[in-house]
Amino acid sequence: MTTIAVLPGDGIGPEVTDAALPIIAAAGLDWTLEFGDVGWSCWQTEGNPVPERTWDLIDRTDGCLLAAITSKPLREAEAELPVELRGTGVRFVSPVIQLRQRLGLYANLRPVTDYRADTFAFEVVRENTEGLYAGFDYHGLDGELWDLVSNHPNAAASGPADTSVSLRLQTRVGIDRLLRFAFERAVVGGHSLVTLADKPNVLRQSSNFLRGRLETIAADYPDIDFEIANVDAVALWMVKSPGRFGVVVAENMFGDILSDLGAGVMGGLGLASSANIGDGGCYFEPVHGSAPGMAGAGRANPMAMILTIAQLAEHLGEDTAASRIRTAVSNVIRAGTTVTYDLGGSASTSIAAKAIIEELS
Repeated sequence: MTTIAVLPGDGIGPEVTDAALPIIAAAGLDWTLEFGDVGWSCWQTEGNPVPERTWDLIDRTDGCLLAAITSKPLREAEAELPVELRGTGVRFVSPVIQLRQRLGLYANLRPVTDYRADTFAFEVVRENTEGLYAGFDYHGLDGELWDLVSNHPNAAASGPADTSVSLRLQTRVGIDRLLRFAFERAVVGGHSLVTLADKPNVLRQSSNFLRGRLETIAADYPDIDFEIANVDAVALWMVKSPGRFGVVVAENMFGDILSDLGAGVMGGLGLASSANIGDGGCYFEPVHGSAPGMAGAGRANPMAMILTIAQLAEHLGEDTAASRIRTAVSNVIRAGTTVTYDLGGSASTSIAAKAIIEELS
């Protein structure tokens, strides 16, 4: 029996979760659901947004659905700690970052599908663990870091105390497993092209290293074409000609930007699902975040959560159920009579979800 950890989280998370979960039974998925705690309320009461009991739940289940979590800046986080924990060095670390690091989830997978007219369907694969988001971000420089940048005229004029620098980390291990994941996705999805989005005309050394690893990995997939393209050009093509892509793969920051652009191309974050996958773990989440200003209003689009369930089903080998769910979502979107405000309708969260369940039935 398949057991799924469900973490409703914060903001609109609980309401989109409640609306979406009935799709599991309607699609004929024999899953047992176990609910856990995560997010801002855990931080406010326990000083830990991912309690150990939640890690235990994740460790003993077959997959994880995370609905939404709230993160706030340093001062606000400190102010909302339990009084007895303030000033003790307890630090808020986003549950998303904790999950990716602790479970080794190096690949973020974002489907970009035209549910209105079926004119494109591609995937963005984003690296999760290194790149410009690896955490090598410094302000106030000294030693070798200052020596590295001091010849830049702006740095020389500002001085080390008023200069910042971020480093883009790229390793053979991180690059190779990401690129291999992208080519495997192309095989599974029947795509004929893998596009590496980078900036080789500016980031010459790191991009050249990346290019070499791409050529090495691509040699193992002779039936799939590959290219390396400037990330800004890829952004333009995604808007003007999304049908040209199969799998787009990029380092952390570039992938972050392109995956949200893909959500806009397909109709908005209300349709955007995602998976975070490693060699031994995974979790799945809609991309829209917790949207605290909308919490409790019943206006949030449940389709991203429903499509996330479909993505999890596919990951677990339930391809037929996943396809049926996506077809039901597409039919409701095309009908246009029971969609939420972001898709031009006036349906509530629950009504939109029920329409998909009825279509599925």
